Amino acid sequence: MHPLSTAIYAMLTASVLPLLTSGLAKIVGRFQIKDNQNPRAFQQQLTGVAARIHSAHLNSYETLPVFLAAVLTAEYMVVPQPLVNYFAWAYVFLRVMYIAAYALNLATFRSIIWTMAFFCPMYLFYMAARL
Repeated sequence: MHPLSTAIYAMLTASVLPLLTSGLAKIVGRFQIKDNQNPRAFQQQLTGVAARIHSAHLNSYETLPVFLAAVLTAEYMVVPQPLVNYFAWAYVFLRVMYIAAYALNLATFRSIIWTMAFFCPMYLFYMAARL
């Protein structure tokens, strides 16, 4: 049996990140038990930092499938493990930076970070296709 690559832990971390971001948006937006009756209505009324964090949460789900597929494809095609690990964790690190940039309303920086993060799975697909 092979030990788990650290890229698998990056996949786990990236998968949990949207949930943590959602929780943060609820905390900042002062979510209350009564809001659980209709949490989507609560999310739609968010403003300011809480609304931006919620938007980062939604965007996290938009990019997650591409990232997961890229890592699994790279693992399946036996892309060198250090390369897979590096780009998997780079994606996670950049996504954390993206969430922070979104919360701080740094729109241009956020877009640059998003592009850099999206490059990570695209590069893993490229490396897998080269083999």
